[in-house]
Amino acid sequence: MNYDADVIVLGAGPGGYVAAIRAGQLAKEHGGTVICIEREFLGGTCLNWGCIPSKAMIAHAEAYQHVLHADEMGIHIEGKISYDFAKMQARKDKIVQTLRNGIATLFKKNGVQSVEGTGKLIDPYTIEVTKADGSRQQIRGKNIILATGSSVMNLNIPGLQGENVWTSDDAVNAPFVPESLLILGAGAVGVEFGYVFNALGSKVTVVEMMPQILPAFDEEVAKEAERALSRQGIQFITQSTLKSAERVGKNWLCHVETPKGVQDIEVQVVLIGVGRKPNVEGIGLETVGIQMNKRWVAVDEMMRTNIPHIYAIGDITGIAPLAHVASTQGIVAAENCFGANRRMDYRAVPNVVYTVPEVASVGLTEKQAREQGYEVKIGKFPPRILGRAMAAGIKEGIVKVVAEAKYGQVLGVHMCVPHASDLIQEAVLAIKLEATLDEMVDTIHPHPTLVESLMEAFHDAAGHCIHKA
Repeated sequence: MNYDADVIVLGAGPGGYVAAIRAGQLAKEHGGTVICIEREFLGGTCLNWGCIPSKAMIAHAEAYQHVLHADEMGIHIEGKISYDFAKMQARKDKIVQTLRNGIATLFKKNGVQSVEGTGKLIDPYTIEVTKADGSRQQIRGKNIILATGSSVMNLNIPGLQGENVWTSDDAVNAPFVPESLLILGAGAVGVEFGYVFNALGSKVTVVEMMPQILPAFDEEVAKEAERALSRQGIQFITQSTLKSAERVGKNWLCHVETPKGVQDIEVQVVLIGVGRKPNVEGIGLETVGIQMNKRWVAVDEMMRTNIPHIYAIGDITGIAPLAHVASTQGIVAAENCFGANRRMDYRAVPNVVYTVPEVASVGLTEKQAREQGYEVKIGKFPPRILGRAMAAGIKEGIVKVVAEAKYGQVLGVHMCVPHASDLIQEAVLAIKLEATLDEMVDTIHPHPTLVESLMEAFHDAAGHCIHKA
């Protein structure tokens, strides 16, 4: 059988493009060929509509807030403080384009052939690509990695159709900052956009059906995040749903069902930020007999589907819909295409929400640990009492450690603190390496730093916190 490539990757998001690059590196060693098919932009949702553009918007909002509150640091700024939203968005777009070009450069460097078009399996070894001009090309591969990602979900809410109903894809390309905004969903997407638009002057209300915001996170840490964001001006309404909406002039009148009855909220824009759906339609899964796990593609630890030479990674697997997980799965799948025996390990997966302060988590929450039968030790520390935090003007936050009681093995770490996205990595390594509290408290941490809050939480769990009254 003749093949066009040793590996075909369908999709160039954070899973697909990383898989293609790793496969390209291995192909050079083995004398093989790698082809990556992408229907739109290199980098997928994360780079073009998700992780990167939203973080640029958060950086803009945070910088604006720093200037607004500079007087607290003794810095006087004369005149009216304002921002140019169009310039902010242009900077965001430039960052996206730069990174997109970077992927193209890395493809070239690693010998990955990029094919533009929409791909579909037509047999277990062949993907047919439909180009923008309608022409079609068939590509045969020894191995295939499916990395088609996910898409935003729209809700069917009575009356809510038309202008100024945004998804997260729309929000990153927002043409203006709304005067008022109702966000459906208080997961990472909802609270991040809530932070951005509140910081830029919108009146923001976030509606969440679960009892707490950030439902996937530890309850205490989520509560601390809610307090911090509420103090900034965001209104959270939990255990509530948007039942219907209607036009009132140019605004939306939203009828929100709460535990206390229906609350009417009038806003300029409604942003739907509740979940994503896997892109499994129209890619030929049924044609070749790929087994499914409900809505997602079923895979084993090696990222193989039920057809051994076809792999699936990222959001279409439904395992952990995070860009960094997709990238790791992509590396595992690519190496297994060339004869490795790599398996995924999901014990130490960091999860981050990029609000100010940031929220980060890895491992088991206290509730999950107890539900799994662990007797636990809990350590907590408020970063605001550290010297470095005071110097930086940090006034809120919490770091929480969950450890197994008998041997002290670290089971989970959860935090709400500035730079949590960076601080969490020590905890990720602790869980990955099965570290104990004794090992963590014996590890020297630099002073003065925010990471001392994690050190102190480890000490607290061990029963001898130093700087906590």
